[in-house]
Amino acid sequence: MANCGSLYVPLSAAGLGFPCRRWGLARRVCCVSRVPMDIATSLGIVFGIIVLCTLILMGGDLGMFVDMHAFIVIFGGAFAATLIRFPLSSIFHGMPLGAKYAFTVRRVTTRDLVDEIAGLAEIARKQGPIGLEKVEIEDGFLAKGIRFVADGYDADFIRDNLERDRDNFLTHLDEGQKIYRGIGDCAPAFGMVGTLIGMVQMFANMTDPSKLGPYMAVALLATFYGATLANLFCLPIADKLHLKLVDEDINRSLIIDGVLMIREAKSPTLVREMLLAYLPEKHRHDMPEPVPA
Repeated sequence: MANCGSLYVPLSAAGLGFPCRRWGLARRVCCVSRVPMDIATSLGIVFGIIVLCTLILMGGDLGMFVDMHAFIVIFGGAFAATLIRFPLSSIFHGMPLGAKYAFTVRRVTTRDLVDEIAGLAEIARKQGPIGLEKVEIEDGFLAKGIRFVADGYDADFIRDNLERDRDNFLTHLDEGQKIYRGIGDCAPAFGMVGTLIGMVQMFANMTDPSKLGPYMAVALLATFYGATLANLFCLPIADKLHLKLVDEDINRSLIIDGVLMIREAKSPTLVREMLLAYLPEKHRHDMPEPVPA
């Protein structure tokens, strides 16, 4: 099978993909083009780093803000706390999945899904389920549901399978969001721990002025590292993942309802009108004219 670039293909272990088959629909779905990057996330991180580096260079050099002791306190402490808070399997699965979704955007919007599903309903109405076999579908989750319809599975099986896939995927994405939020919560606390350690060491060596500067640097840089890690990286990524989780929940629920209506041979106009309820009120009036029944 060709190397697939779709966001959904690597998640097949969670029930989100399906193996390529001989007929056209599955083959087209498995080789979808790569998911585009979320420019807002990348720009935000890059801009934040530029701001910090600019402020640092205006009053000194970057070397002044590099300290191994503070680094160990923040990243070592945050990693240890994360290991205690979450299962190891959740960390190794949730963090990469969260990072992947934080830096990518869904190729198909909710409005596009409504249009696409209404079009698929029209094809099924005119040609029957067999006519869906050769349709090229970009969204992997929708393609899976349409494959079930084309294969003639009953509605209960389709609903149970797709709902299980949706819930499983959302659970994994929610794990990623919770892990990033957990790191963001504990990083400033470990910054305070590093500050206290540095202060204790500084006061314990008041008789040696040469050691006061390094210990004070540890105290201040630990707080700096913790605040930066939490507020520039982890907490914003956690918030972004929460928003994408809500969007995915809406989109996948929409797909499930649409696939079931296609399975029940509902009219394309009815399918469109039912799915419009998933859109915000202001976007419903911008939709194109319904597909004729």
